[in-house]
Formats: sequence, C-alpha cells, structure tokens
Amino acid sequence: MSFNKKLGSYPGILITISLSVALFLIGFCGWIAISSKELIKYVKQNIEIQVYLERDLEKKDLDAISSKIANMGFAEIKNGKPEIKLTSKEQAAEIFYKDTKEDFKDVLGDNPFRDAFSIRLKEENITEEKLKYIKAEIQKISGVFEVEYAKDFLKGIITNVNKVYKVLALIVVIFFVATLLLINNTIKLALYSQRFIIRTMQLVGATDLFIQRPFLVKGFFQGLIASVISTVLIFLTKYVSTSQIDGLNLIQNNTAITFLFVILLILGPTIGVLSTFQSIVRYHKMDLDKLY
Repeated sequence: MSFNKKLGSYPGILITISLSVALFLIGFCGWIAISSKELIKYVKQNIEIQVYLERDLEKKDLDAISSKIANMGFAEIKNGKPEIKLTSKEQAAEIFYKDTKEDFKDVLGDNPFRDAFSIRLKEENITEEKLKYIKAEIQKISGVFEVEYAKDFLKGIITNVNKVYKVLALIVVIFFVATLLLINNTIKLALYSQRFIIRTMQLVGATDLFIQRPFLVKGFFQGLIASVISTVLIFLTKYVSTSQIDGLNLIQNNTAITFLFVILLILGPTIGVLSTFQSIVRYHKMDLDKLY
C-alpha cells in the first residue's frame, strides 16, 4: 500500500498552467473567428442594392415594380414583409441638401434624382455570383433604369474574410500541435520520478489498469482544471472587450461561444488523459537498463 500512496503523486502545477495557457490561446482564436464571422454577417445584412427607376412613373407603376421584386424572393423578410423601401426623388434631394448644404436647383434648375427602391437581401444572396444574377433579373423589369450595389466593397469583404479564416485556422492548428507536444514532454518529465515505482508495482504483479488509474485520474483533473481556467479567462476577456469597445457586443454569437466553451471543457481532460496514458505506457514497456 505504501507504493500505491506514492503512485501518481508527481507535482502537476506546471502541466496545469501550460495546458491552461495553450487552451486559452486556442479558445481566444476561436472567439476571434466567431466574432469575425458575425461581423461579416452583420455587414452583409446591411448591404442593400439600389434600383433606380425611370422618370415620371405613376404610383401604380411603382407598386407593380415593388410587387415584382418582392415575388422574386431575393429580399429579406421582416415582420412578414419584404424589406423593400422606396425613396422618392424629393426625399433624395432633401437628404442630399442635409448632407452637403448645397442647393442643386440654383445650378441645374431641376431635380436630377430618380425614385429608387432600396432592397435588403437575404444573407445567402450576398455573393458576387448571386448579386450579378439578381441585378440582371431586376433590370429586366419594365420601368427600371439601373441597378447598383457596392460591388468593390463586397468583394473586399469576402476576400479579407477568407484570409482571416485561413490565418486563424492555421494558428489554431499550430497551437493544438504545440499543446500536445508541450504537455507530452512535461508529463514525461513529471513521470520520470515515478518510473521505479511503476516498475516495482509491475514486478509484484499489479495490473496495468491498477498502475495507470491514479495517473489517468490526475491527468483528467489537471485537464479539467486547465479547461475551467481557460474558459474563465476567455469569458473575462470577452466581457472586458465588449464593455470597452463600442459595437463589439453587436457581433457576439452567444450560442457559438457557449459551444466553444463546451469544446474547451472537453478538450482539456481529453488531452490530459491521452498524454498521460501515452507517457505511462512508455515506462511500462521500457527495459530495466533504460530506467537508469
């Protein structure tokens, strides 16, 4: 019994700290990736296409064009209605005057603006290919003069997002591999002091499971503690960031972040147990001469 009391009694503070730091970095990158995705979603939801109309159309013509656009199914639905907003040329003139304080009537003598529909599209339609298709379809409608959208802005967003996701994915993979290597080496060094106890237990007939159990239990709780620490640190980082940075709370997906926390709580104990098992099996199979 004296051997069993000492079995698995190596110090594990360094392992817990190392795993906490590694899991925090992995979780932090995951949080950044989630926030980036939500930011793009938020931007996409606020992208509109402008449908400029022919001049001197009557109200019935405007209603007919609005109905045709709504029936195409491209527009976002809010409160049961497609988000299609009409801005008259008079309203456009007022907006222009408020923004510039310039009266174009003094120069042109007439209102150069056109009636226009602003259409907020469904998120799945915010791609270059679909926007080109939507633009072509709307331009076929009688009474439509021109269709415009922020093409360059959208292209820049899509390009930059893809770069961000690739970089973050690479960083997460690097951190994960580094974590496995670091924890494996740290546990091997920690178990080095237990190698003779392990061999003595084998010689007196102890089963592999009896020897491994205290180490695996300790590895599990080390990983669990590290997961809890990293999760708390990420939560505090998120809380401080959202309270200090205006608008950051608008792009927080609490469901995805909760899922991230669950992954971290599973990942920590899993790494702890697997790394401990791999290290202890090494000493099980090691020749007696190599133990010295």
